[in-house]
Amino acid sequence: MAMFSARGTLAFRRAAAPAARTPDLPEHVRLALPLRFEAVGEALMSEIDVGAACSVAGRDAARDGASLGEALSGLRATYALVLGDATPAYEAVEALSVAWSDAALEYLHDLSCEDPLTGLASLAHVRTRLAEIYREAELTDVVVSGSHALVIVELCFRHPVGVPGHHFTRALRLVQVTEAMRAVYSGGQTLGRLGLDRAVGVVARTVDLGVSVALLRDFLSDLDLGEADVRVWIEGLPASADSASRLLDELAR
Repeated sequence: MAMFSARGTLAFRRAAAPAARTPDLPEHVRLALPLRFEAVGEALMSEIDVGAACSVAGRDAARDGASLGEALSGLRATYALVLGDATPAYEAVEALSVAWSDAALEYLHDLSCEDPLTGLASLAHVRTRLAEIYREAELTDVVVSGSHALVIVELCFRHPVGVPGHHFTRALRLVQVTEAMRAVYSGGQTLGRLGLDRAVGVVARTVDLGVSVALLRDFLSDLDLGEADVRVWIEGLPASADSASRLLDELAR
């Protein structure tokens, strides 16, 4: 299955191809070229800078789901067919590899930031949200420790982790906790995962905070969590974003 959605490559090839192809690629060579490497072959045949064509080929390969190894193999095959030498120039390899990596990073950045099982935000996303809150506080002179807090929910299992099936049970219990948190904090608050057995809510520190935590405890007490006990507490936020990041690391251990 392709890692990226397939996109047409004709426009990219036209952009990378030289304005005049003199001499032209022999037709039998053109037909033998690997997919996505026609513009590279034309650039080699015309003895012009092949870097732009390699960049296009690298991005197209990544978007079509081809690995970097496959892309480099295509480059070597193109050099062998056009120049009779299967050793690409360093500049060509670099251009293709950098373009492939850039396209791969774009794909990764487009991935969901949620845990697929629970729907909770990842630790990295929680960290990013806190950084945004601290940046906003610098502009408004609002102290973050007075405007926001963390609500932590921790599952404490009475049986050892090594019991068969325990890992699945832990995940299932955290899903139940997540649903309870969403029932209480449904106003756009960031809810994230801290390790295997903890969840966190980044919430506004309002006069109703204590009431919402009490309500969350009530919802959790109504759940059948089997062999797990549950703890809920409010964690204050420190003065700086760096300290908040370290706090998250400690809570995630």
